[in-house]
Amino acid sequence: MAWNDPDGNERDPWGGRRKDQGPPDLDEVVRKMQEKLSGLFGGKQRQPTSQDNAFVWGVIGIVAVCLLAWEMVYRIDPAERGVVLRFGKYVSVLQPGPHVRFPRPIEEVRKINVERIETLTANSSMLTGDENIVDVEVAVQYRIKDAEAYLFRIADPEVSVQRVTESAIRDVIGQRTLDFVITEGRAEIATQAQTLIQQTLDNYQSGVIITSVNMQPAKPPEEVKAAFDDAIKAREDKERKVNEGEAYRNEVVERAAGEGARIRLDAEAYKERVIAQAEGETKRFSQLLTEYDKAPAVTRNRLYLEAMEEVLSSSSKVLMDTRNGSNVTYLPLDKIMGNGGAATAPETTEAAPEPQPYAPALEDSLRDRRVGRTRVVR
Repeated sequence: MAWNDPDGNERDPWGGRRKDQGPPDLDEVVRKMQEKLSGLFGGKQRQPTSQDNAFVWGVIGIVAVCLLAWEMVYRIDPAERGVVLRFGKYVSVLQPGPHVRFPRPIEEVRKINVERIETLTANSSMLTGDENIVDVEVAVQYRIKDAEAYLFRIADPEVSVQRVTESAIRDVIGQRTLDFVITEGRAEIATQAQTLIQQTLDNYQSGVIITSVNMQPAKPPEEVKAAFDDAIKAREDKERKVNEGEAYRNEVVERAAGEGARIRLDAEAYKERVIAQAEGETKRFSQLLTEYDKAPAVTRNRLYLEAMEEVLSSSSKVLMDTRNGSNVTYLPLDKIMGNGGAATAPETTEAAPEPQPYAPALEDSLRDRRVGRTRVVR
């Protein structure tokens, strides 16, 4: 069959309908669908009734309502935010929970996870402040804090964060020496870099917040790694020697401080002892003065005897009183000398005289003893 009529009108090769007849009738389409379904399941073809048409229209309506509900109802999870676009233009941000919006193509809702932590790494060779080259590797973790700014303020957020990170690391390392970067400066560099990265991203209104910046141990280039290893070993030896010197100094200083404290305490104890002894002697003298005022002669006699006893107790000489003694006296000098120089009372053949009461003659007797009636026997 030719596609064109003799009069020149084009015909549809699939349906046989001319183009000038307009679109097919919906009832005719439904009727043809029913006929095809009946032939497919072996049923006899029959004319559709009004009930059949109502059923088909009901099914179509239910499907349309379901599709419309699917397009209009949105559920935003707690970790998400929904960015609403109306004809491609930003309208608002949906918070977690169920929401109803216009169906597409009127409105579109883009769900953005604002709790997920993204990680990127930057690894490159950088120039230090003392004109040395060092290989640095940095791992940056970030998340989204503003969904609208994240989608519309910057073109490629991940690439932007990576480039800002490299720029900030170069800026910080360019102000430090190589020794500082390789040894103790890793934590400080990471902290300063995080602050600088966040400030730059905020200036760009990127909607990104940096959660952490972790810097791996910096390494020198492979071409000079051996020389750097030697330098690091020398630095460690220097630190070890310095620590040993500090330990020895602390030991000497502490020992000297302890010795000084001991001497100070000994001096304090000696001072207290001398003061206590002087105070005791003073009190004793005051008591003796009181007793001397009561009985001067007896007190002088007692003081004299005590003084002589104290002086002669450590002497090896033997003193004998021949006034009341006999001419025959046994002196065991070997035993006396063997007692460490302590004088003992001599053994005599006659009994000692009985003590006499105190009388004025006692002073004469003591005075006679002092003037030389005592004989010293060596």
